[in-house]
Amino acid sequence: IKPGETIAFVGATGSGKSTIISLITRLYDIQKGEILIDGIELKKYQLKELRRKIAVVLQDVFLFTGDIGSNIRLNNEELTDDQVYMAIKIACADNFVDSLPRGIKSEVKERGCTFSSGQRQLLSFARAVALNPAVLILDEATAYIDTETEEMIQRSMENVISGRTSILIAHRLSTIRKANRIYVIDKGRIMEEGDHETLMSLNGLYKNFVELSLKNS
Repeated sequence: IKPGETIAFVGATGSGKSTIISLITRLYDIQKGEILIDGIELKKYQLKELRRKIAVVLQDVFLFTGDIGSNIRLNNEELTDDQVYMAIKIACADNFVDSLPRGIKSEVKERGCTFSSGQRQLLSFARAVALNPAVLILDEATAYIDTETEEMIQRSMENVISGRTSILIAHRLSTIRKANRIYVIDKGRIMEEGDHETLMSLNGLYKNFVELSLKNS
């Protein structure tokens, strides 16, 4: 993956997509082969240094009790209110945050229970942007989003991944078709790779995936 590229992994549940993410972030170590970031093998990085380079946005967003600002900062007190708000703006969450009585100082209850799933997802994008990671990973980040919110989420995602090395794991066709390269994974193996048009012309697994997605949308 070249710097600034957006690539996507697609495949059925259990094919190995999320396992790749767990290996990149060293939630567990690989048993054979190697993964390199900037030409350096993962195990040579200190865990703290490695994870500072990578931001992962999951489908199940956890918000902590506190306020919006502290949920974006995640104890990084070097981030000013202006920087927090800029991250919120890039993530297209500013209209939602500005509508709250106290803006970024507005209260967040446990797990963000007073916010919609779409609002929680926008805040998770802002949280990722605020970290300014070298690599951004979105793991099924739009899985629970209703179609009404999807357009805003799509705009947010485009802003968030722009110019940043990004890895998408997605079921939704709309989130992956613009990727520079798509890898189709089946039972732990890469079966097809290419951009959307190339893969469609193969009449293989990816085309089946797209047709199923359109049928179920």
